Amino acid sequence: MEKKRSFLVEAVICGFAMFAVFFGAGNLIFPPFLGLESGTDWYKGFLCFVMADAGLAIMTVLACVRFSGRIEDLLAPLGRIPTRILLTIVILCVGPLVAIPRTCATTFELGIKQLLPGFSSWIFALIFFGIVALLTLKPTAVVDIIGKFLTPVLLITLAALCIKGVLSPVGEISETAKSVNVSKDGILAGYQTMDALGAIPISIIILKSLKDKGFTEHKMIFRVMTPGSIVAFAGLFLVYGGLCYLGATTSLMELGDINQTGLVVLVTELLLKKFGVVLLGMIVLFACLTTAIGLTSSAAEYFNILFKNKVSYRMLVFVICAIGILVSNFGISMIISLASPLLTVVYPVFLTQVVLSFFNKQLHNPNINRGAAIGALIVSLLDTVRDLGVSMPFLARLPLAEYGFAWVLPAVLGALIGAMIRPKPGRVRVPELKKPEMTPAEMKPAS
Repeated sequence: MEKKRSFLVEAVICGFAMFAVFFGAGNLIFPPFLGLESGTDWYKGFLCFVMADAGLAIMTVLACVRFSGRIEDLLAPLGRIPTRILLTIVILCVGPLVAIPRTCATTFELGIKQLLPGFSSWIFALIFFGIVALLTLKPTAVVDIIGKFLTPVLLITLAALCIKGVLSPVGEISETAKSVNVSKDGILAGYQTMDALGAIPISIIILKSLKDKGFTEHKMIFRVMTPGSIVAFAGLFLVYGGLCYLGATTSLMELGDINQTGLVVLVTELLLKKFGVVLLGMIVLFACLTTAIGLTSSAAEYFNILFKNKVSYRMLVFVICAIGILVSNFGISMIISLASPLLTVVYPVFLTQVVLSFFNKQLHNPNINRGAAIGALIVSLLDTVRDLGVSMPFLARLPLAEYGFAWVLPAVLGALIGAMIRPKPGRVRVPELKKPEMTPAEMKPAS
């Protein structure tokens, strides 16, 4: 009985931790705006959003669990050097260069500036990352800190906002959607959060935490992480649904050219007056703090492994927080504009490998993985060049291009071509799924 209770408790804690790390401030501002644009069709946009965001993120978590957190094994068919390059770029993007400093910048712009106009962004960054460093120095405690303490506060504040909005809507919902294609907008918004990339570092730190608590066997990890993933998905589902509905209740208002951030501020003020600004500040703070703690811990853990323990976990935490202080003061817009091209390139490549990892028992030819990655990479690079102003009309004609998935057909064609190329014996191994004696802290490069 005690063991069953332990599995259940750990599943809930892990699920809460995943929810909190996935739910950053960006996830707070997308759903309400989607509801505003969708009117009475808000539920269609919401369902598409939650599948493209939470669905892809949880799929990535489960793929990582299948390899007991050995992310380099998941990507092993690409080869050692491409795997190292791809993983390092991903960790840098969802870590010290983009996602981590963005949490601080978002908290400042959405919360602190509203409550304390004129407060120094540098001083706030020092305070914010001081807290992050303090709560991240002990890696085995990170999951418990987020799952047991910070996430419940985040959920309570979000629930207060959503319940108030459902019981006392700020307005009627428009019968006519402003959006031409609600489903498309939902998919694009969910896809562009790129939360599937964030699933890599959080999987590393959660699986390490489970191992340190005695869950060393692959079957035991699955018994915790599978229901934990359901808990995380359910939490995101409910919160996204509530936020999308709140946005829909403003769809008849004359709001001009209001942006995503402005809409969230407006809704909270309409619902809860001055207290709404305080509540929004709390929501943003806890959403960003939980994300920053999880990403900082897992990024430090990854680089500690990459550098073969030559740089301590503690030192890496301080370095990441120092970089966060500097980059966060560039502002949200600058951070996003600098990161967008890099994320556009690596995200499709990574997703091809996640999907193929579920078929590794059937696919014994690493050229399939390589072909899919190359196909996705070519289109992603062209897409990035187009975004810089070079005309490439043929990209818009590719299937699924309007949903942001122009890379899918080239990836499939690349995989088919790769399947026709026989692999060279002994060059690349396809990893076994079950190696329970290995832990995330013991990850080694695929040979």
